[in-house]
Amino acid sequence: VQLQAFGGGLVQAGGSPKVSCLVSAQRINDYKMGWFRQAPGKEREFVAVIRWSGGQLYYAESVKGRFTISRDKAKNTVYLQMNTLKPEDTAVYYCGASLGAWSTLHDQNRYRYWGQGTQVTVSS
Repeated sequence: VQLQAFGGGLVQAGGSPKVSCLVSAQRINDYKMGWFRQAPGKEREFVAVIRWSGGQLYYAESVKGRFTISRDKAKNTVYLQMNTLKPEDTAVYYCGASLGAWSTLHDQNRYRYWGQGTQVTVSS
């Protein structure tokens, strides 16, 4: 499995960037695709996850209502649309692939594969 993240950059507070993750995997339908983020000096934290096959979604409370995770099967890409960004959303955003149980996917240790991360910096 190979994951490659794109997008991000410097945005103003209130902005709406979109980050993407290109997925290369056999049996991609078996995977759940998650987005995590890591701010400087902090632990990597869960943001959102989507089941590739059925499209089931789950979000962290801190982003619910502002962020949207989706996937395009034809493009083998997972997206994270971020709206109403705040300075505290500044982080490196990582996509991950997991075969773990749905109830455990907030845990980064359940992800076997990771993309390289993409920086999102929100200026106030």
